[in-house]
Amino acid sequence: MNGITERVHRLQEKYLATAPAIDAERAVIITRSYQETEGEPMIMRRAKAMKKLLNEMTIWIADDELIVGNQAKVARSAPVFPEFSYDWIIEEMNNEPFEEGTADRFLIDEETKQILRGLYEYWKGKKVNDLVLNMLPEESKKAIETSGVFAFGIPEVAIAGVGHYSPNYKTILEKGFSGVKKDALKQLEQLGIPRDGRDIEKYHFWNAIIMVCDAVADFAKRYANLARELADKETNKTRKIELLQIASNCDWVPENPARTFWEACQSVWFLQLVLQLESSGHSISPGRFDQYMYPYYQKDIAAGNITKDGAQELIECLWIKLSEINKIRPSGPIKGSAGYPMFQNLCVGGQTRDGRDATNELSYMCLDATMNVKLHQPSISVRIWNGTPDELWFKSIEVTKQGLGMPAFHNDEVIIPALLNRGRELEDARDYAIVGCVEPGCQGFEYGWSGGTGDAPFFSLPACLELAINNGVNMLTGVKSGPATGDLASFSSFDEVKEAYVKQIQYFVDHFAVITNVGDLAHMQLVPLPILSCAMEPCVNRGVDVTAGGAKYNCTGTAGVGVSNVADALSAIKKFVFDEKKYSGAVLLSALRSNWEGQEALRNEIITSAPSYGNNDAYVDDLARWAAGVYCKLTEECSGPRGPYSPGFYPVVAHIYMGYWRAASLDGRRAGEPLADGISPVHGKDKNGPTAILNSAAAVDHLINSNGTLLNLKFHPTAVEGDSGTRNLISAIKTFFDNKGLHLQFNVVSSKTLRDAQKNPDKYRGLVVRVAGYSALFVGLDPAIQEDIIERTEYTELV
Repeated sequence: MNGITERVHRLQEKYLATAPAIDAERAVIITRSYQETEGEPMIMRRAKAMKKLLNEMTIWIADDELIVGNQAKVARSAPVFPEFSYDWIIEEMNNEPFEEGTADRFLIDEETKQILRGLYEYWKGKKVNDLVLNMLPEESKKAIETSGVFAFGIPEVAIAGVGHYSPNYKTILEKGFSGVKKDALKQLEQLGIPRDGRDIEKYHFWNAIIMVCDAVADFAKRYANLARELADKETNKTRKIELLQIASNCDWVPENPARTFWEACQSVWFLQLVLQLESSGHSISPGRFDQYMYPYYQKDIAAGNITKDGAQELIECLWIKLSEINKIRPSGPIKGSAGYPMFQNLCVGGQTRDGRDATNELSYMCLDATMNVKLHQPSISVRIWNGTPDELWFKSIEVTKQGLGMPAFHNDEVIIPALLNRGRELEDARDYAIVGCVEPGCQGFEYGWSGGTGDAPFFSLPACLELAINNGVNMLTGVKSGPATGDLASFSSFDEVKEAYVKQIQYFVDHFAVITNVGDLAHMQLVPLPILSCAMEPCVNRGVDVTAGGAKYNCTGTAGVGVSNVADALSAIKKFVFDEKKYSGAVLLSALRSNWEGQEALRNEIITSAPSYGNNDAYVDDLARWAAGVYCKLTEECSGPRGPYSPGFYPVVAHIYMGYWRAASLDGRRAGEPLADGISPVHGKDKNGPTAILNSAAAVDHLINSNGTLLNLKFHPTAVEGDSGTRNLISAIKTFFDNKGLHLQFNVVSSKTLRDAQKNPDKYRGLVVRVAGYSALFVGLDPAIQEDIIERTEYTELV
């Protein structure tokens, strides 16, 4: 049995047996609201749309549930958000890719298709994506279309809400939405006649806040009434009592401050749910759950109102609800996406705001819940610092050994200074949460926009190197994409190669800033987020919506991809062309243009003889540090409408489809093959064991990567078994973190098991693995992603 109770086991089984589908109900209700509010201020239109949605959407309470609230008419179904983008949905419905393949498959019936087609005409020219396309300069459009540097394309640039934040659950737990409403009413009273400057915008903003606070409270009361109706019909006495308690909980929270641990769990879930319904963003991260929930647990335990097992069951029920959240995305070279990811990152441990160890009993219970439920949500992370207790280390490694790819490990000793370097106050920096994959942010105070335009902040460093050595021309298409910087055949020194790389990075970083800033401005104009503004400080006090910069901290996060490919390619150029002068630049360039055809001997020599990143070799590791540093420094010089840019290195699965768009490269890659993920080595080129990888990865400057870095390692279960395996793994993490590494995560699973899962998916429907900055059910992944995970070097010992 999975989970601490039979209830959790039944809920988990029901979850795994439910096929994801597309639900048109939200799209219908939102469209009707927009039709009814034409000409009104957009902030009020958004508030009225959410009020109508929360009043009219179908609600349900499933058997066994203790935490209630649904995103769609059926669990795991995904709503549609037409206000962001729509054309791709119609196109994919007509081609039926939603139902094809094995990756992120969504059922969709003919009735749903007809409903969605019927709404399409209204949204022409009104969507966020339409505004972004109309605002983009032509040169930036060309950069998107021709370069392959970015992980999005024309015509769908802005496909979704951004998400990527960790809201202030503590505000809602302690004040309730009624308290937020009182704050808005007070501000309106003090405002009086809105005669000055932008006071009229504040006037409408505060009225929108009042409206959504009432709407969320009424939404919860709908569940209270439904629970009472179900209780009246319930013949099982125990379940009847549960339903009446659920009714009482929903009558009280999230409108009012939570009084009990059960109420607090329900309030957290309602906030998570309505934020997800407000926009189609993902990476809405619960953050420091063990911190803001601990007072309620501690109080209930002390009063005898709950047992530890009872609290554990509530946590595990909440984990199931978090797993139900879902989202549709456009197809690409990889069908769908990568295992229905929602990136709801929940972290435990770390430090308190005053710099003490934050570990408490809930820290361990959260890890136990992940180990018991064995689902991919929430993504769980552990914050590590010099004061992390041994017990938390051992519990974290115990969970790691379960093979779920969780928890991820994050280093306070790097992240807190990195946040301070970005202007965060010390207490806020200490109170950071991990957002989405690996992005640190100050919980409840920071709107980081790490999703970027197109819900994809990814930037291909290998694309820039390809253009740098080919005079700005895309080798696959022959189209001029970047500035003329010469080619490898004409460069007389390695410094010229580096100068060309810097120029290409500069050119495309500048365009990335243009593209993302346009998206930022479009979201400000068309999709303000009044519900999120209730839970992001100090938006309500400032009278400024979160999309317009109302949060205390604002930035735009980006992610470089393929740094190890670039390092290995630069290493080959430096060694063979300039140091040893064994081959001319023209010969290497010709080999790339021919995709190594007839040049296998040369390709093998490069793979085996050129120093490769991941082997603790300063020759190439220094190049990785330099190449990453160029991207980071040029990125942090950019400025957005709300604040500065923050660079990082993580790919989700962008490294796979970005590889499809690239010609062969001088790390030995053939055209179309995946790039390396995160700051991990190129597959198969790490020859000196995991310790060497950690040393190479530590050579990258993590301090300036304040948007996070990602490092994957894969172990056969026997490599970490027993007490010695635990201690060796802890020692490896500590050493990496002592060397200023930022993040580390593991797959503990054999390739043999993964191969068997490919052949017998029904046997492994609950197999969870680490993909990138998140875990997913392995059998639901696209085959290309499955192969990428299998092909990671599998270590049988930790040396």
